[in-house]
Amino acid sequence: MTSKLLTLAAVFFAATTFAARAEDDAGKNEYMNACAICHGESAQGNGQFAELLNVDVPGLTGLTAANDGEFPFLKTMMIIDGRTGVRGHGGPMPIWGDRYQASMLEERGLVGAEIYARGRLVALVEYIQTLQE
Repeated sequence: MTSKLLTLAAVFFAATTFAARAEDDAGKNEYMNACAICHGESAQGNGQFAELLNVDVPGLTGLTAANDGEFPFLKTMMIIDGRTGVRGHGGPMPIWGDRYQASMLEERGLVGAEIYARGRLVALVEYIQTLQE
C-alpha cells in the first residue's frame, strides 16, 4: 500500500509540476509565436520582418523605464489586443486578441473563446513584463 501511495504521490507531483511549467512557458510561447518575428527574440525591435514593415518596430524592453518605473500592463494588453481603441503603431499591428478569439469560437463557444483569448494575452503581457531592463 505504501509503494502505491508513493507512486501516486510521485505521479501527482510530476503532473502538477508539468502543468505549472507549461503555464510558466505560455507567455514566452505566445511571444515567440506571434511577436518575435517583428520585435525580435530579445524584444529589441529587430525581428526578421522588422525591416520589411513600413513602420519602425519598437523594442519592448524599455516599457517600464518609459513609464516612470512602472510596467504599463493594461496599456500593453490593450495595444496588443487592438479591440479597445488603442492601436499599435498607428494601426498596422495585427489584432492578436481577435485572432485568438476567432480560432476558439467553434471549440468553446463565444464566452469560452473570449476567456481563452484574454488568458493568452495576459500570459503574453506577463512575459513581456519579464523582459524589462
